[in-house]
Amino acid sequence: MPIDAAKATSAEPRITELAWDHKDVQLYHLGIGAGAATPEKPHPATDPDELRYTLESALHVLPSFATVAGGGMALAGGLSAPGIDVDLAAVLHGGQTVTVHRPLPVRGRATQTSSVPAVYDKGKAAVIVLRSEIADEDGPLWTCDTQIFVRGEGGFGGERGPSARLELPERAPDLHTERRIREDQALLYRLSGDWNPLHADPEFAALAGFDRPILHGLCTYGVTLKAVVDTVLGGEVSRVTSYATRFAGVVFPGETLRLRMWREPGRVQVSVTAADRDDAPVLADTVVAHH
Repeated sequence: MPIDAAKATSAEPRITELAWDHKDVQLYHLGIGAGAATPEKPHPATDPDELRYTLESALHVLPSFATVAGGGMALAGGLSAPGIDVDLAAVLHGGQTVTVHRPLPVRGRATQTSSVPAVYDKGKAAVIVLRSEIADEDGPLWTCDTQIFVRGEGGFGGERGPSARLELPERAPDLHTERRIREDQALLYRLSGDWNPLHADPEFAALAGFDRPILHGLCTYGVTLKAVVDTVLGGEVSRVTSYATRFAGVVFPGETLRLRMWREPGRVQVSVTAADRDDAPVLADTVVAHH
């Protein structure tokens, strides 16, 4: 069997070294739409708040950069863990959580400790839970928890795992905005380290059941966090303490994301849908915790 849950969860943690600098941060920010016009910023290339994502002398780091720091090693390391051998065409990103222990530096060197705390059996699919803990010489930086959905790999008799869903508030959202995804967004985003051909090669996308390449779930994840930081948190990335989502549907380059936000004490709950497809769900169970 391609997935040996017992072997994967009992394996020794894998240690890798990560390094990044301002160019990696700027490329990531561009990959999630920094510098592109939005309803709030019609002239973003010279907007002082936007320059904090694009200009090295003013740079700060959006916490979702944690998912690609060092070239996206968390996901790649997890899929090559002992006991796991899966077909990339069967892999979808199920969910993602980033917990920030202190603001991410513009440049850094750090150690990543990766493990597989759980593999869940969903019947017709398996869910692999990956955990990556990143620390530098000054202590913990961030923790990533990643859920990978692998079609056709269930039925091995394991636990089904949690299935709780977060209901949206019954009141109207406090904020509403839209973000257009460029036609070349996936091609730009993949330069940050996710080379899965599902996001660039039409023939590979067809093998996975899509009529054209889809956007990376983590690109949508970054676009959404940037929108929350810019519209709710005053552009202050250091206020984010954690960010969690479940990937509920795909996005195709060229589409427009519709974001609805509800302010709650210490957090923002977000709904993300595809405006061009009758508000088809894209991100669900999405919460940005902050101070």
